Amino acid sequence: MKRLLAAGARRLFQLGPCFRQGERGARHLPEFTMLEWYRADADYHDILDDARALVRAAAVAVNGTPRGRRDGRVLDLGGEWECVTLDALFAQWGGCSVEAALAEGSFEQRLVERIEPRLGFPRPTVVFDYPAAQGALARPKPDCPARVERWELYIGGLEIANTYSELTDAAEQERRFRAAAELRTSQNRSAYPLDEHFLAALRAGLLPRCAGSALGFDRLLMILTGAATIAEVVAFPPEC
Repeated sequence: MKRLLAAGARRLFQLGPCFRQGERGARHLPEFTMLEWYRADADYHDILDDARALVRAAAVAVNGTPRGRRDGRVLDLGGEWECVTLDALFAQWGGCSVEAALAEGSFEQRLVERIEPRLGFPRPTVVFDYPAAQGALARPKPDCPARVERWELYIGGLEIANTYSELTDAAEQERRFRAAAELRTSQNRSAYPLDEHFLAALRAGLLPRCAGSALGFDRLLMILTGAATIAEVVAFPPEC
């Protein structure tokens, strides 16, 4: 999609299947549906406006009102959404700072176990200001380069969408790609190959200022229907 932006597309989206082997549970399936969209000449604030409109419209279409349900609780999807920084959440519930959690390797565990279950009740929560280490494709904030222009949307304790302003600096993007590959190798995981076509577009200055989002369609359906598990909103969930 970003190569299409580099070729001149201004607004685009796709809705289709994704695959993540080895994940299965109440909120994970190996195959799931993702909605992705991008805008040229936009940043992550513009995409947040899109997300608000999309979630509210979907709720009204399904329920006749901008509300959802999760764990028996009614969720207000039509009012003001809560906006909070990741640093504030770690200070309140994480037990340490973001930097300390990253340094000791406990960032994901603290986020998933201590913080995420509290988010998105009774209204959606938008988490801003992720560290650069957690935003491989995101543009650094001009006033704070240690943080990137990324937000994540949580509703009813579920991570629904991941959004960022795109990094357009070719040298910085290549450095991040290589750092991510080295990390995976150090963890005895297969490293992703460098996307040379994408890097070439960045070097040529073809990618415009842009932003995009990836939204978990099945998880949004869970919120709109009150389903307890992702399998309830999938037509043919895998049997094993």
